[in-house]
Amino acid sequence: MPVEVKRNAASSKTVAKRSEKAEKVVRGGRNVVATIRKKNGKTVVAVQRRSVVRVETPARQSFGQMAGLHGTDDALDLKSSVALVIDQDTHEVLFSKNDHAVLPIASLTKLMTGLLISEAHLPNDELITITQDDVDTEKGSRSRLTVGTMLSRGELLHLALMSSENRAAHALGRTYPGGLTTFVSIMNAKAKMLGMKDTRYVEPTGLSSRNQSSAQDLALLVNAAYADATVRSLSTSPEYQVEVGNRVLQFNTTNRLVKSPDWEIGVQKTGFINEAGQCLVMQAKVAGRKLIMVFLDSAGKFSRIADAERVRRWVEATHAVPGSPAASRSVSYQVAG
Repeated sequence: MPVEVKRNAASSKTVAKRSEKAEKVVRGGRNVVATIRKKNGKTVVAVQRRSVVRVETPARQSFGQMAGLHGTDDALDLKSSVALVIDQDTHEVLFSKNDHAVLPIASLTKLMTGLLISEAHLPNDELITITQDDVDTEKGSRSRLTVGTMLSRGELLHLALMSSENRAAHALGRTYPGGLTTFVSIMNAKAKMLGMKDTRYVEPTGLSSRNQSSAQDLALLVNAAYADATVRSLSTSPEYQVEVGNRVLQFNTTNRLVKSPDWEIGVQKTGFINEAGQCLVMQAKVAGRKLIMVFLDSAGKFSRIADAERVRRWVEATHAVPGSPAASRSVSYQVAG
């Protein structure tokens, strides 16, 4: 009798194994799984739907959003929480919105970096090697300038101002006489000399949210940058190529307005990190006026450009210099509010 039981048990195990082998699992979609198996000579299909719970990560708020600055209404209905438009010659403020707020400025930092490198009159043809020290460990941003890339100081300056190349900007500060610490101290000294009372720099790229300023201060920086012919030329360059080893890399401007026939831009710089939002500063000639424009903490990828366009049309309609082409045209413009 015991022997009989053992044989039956063994037989059951064999049947179970065959049954298991006969089972087949088929996916019928992203969340549907079908199990196909034989039972009593019939094919049995069991369908199981898996419930999927999607957890959306909330978008990180900028410093301006956390401070409630986006709740400020303005006549032009701008998406930037901070804006300032000044006549460069008369210093007349044509438009302002939260212009004293101190916020992270992202790659607008590179305008100061480029200005100092240009004013130092260091050899532009001196070759500089991108090192591991230039790799972004704070934001993890990517770069086509791999470690070991060797470019001239002039090429790096061009890429930093035109394409907002982070490793290029960091290498420029790192190789400044006295090193990176000295360079950052000079950035802050220059800001103080220009009367930028609300500005602080901790590094030369703008990747750190501790690089902060106000629209009032940035207008002073734009004015100083415009006075430098090198910064004017490189920041408004539409495209540039550099040779890296056996390759030729094509870089383009980060500001599409540079290529627009509707704009006459003297100097410009864009910037973005999550903490700062979308940022843009420019010197541009609009309706016969030389204007300095500052837009900080704009929400949306293209909103800073749209804000600049809205301001341009508003100036042409309401603040054109008599005799200018904009003044001679019949322009109607309706402001919000």
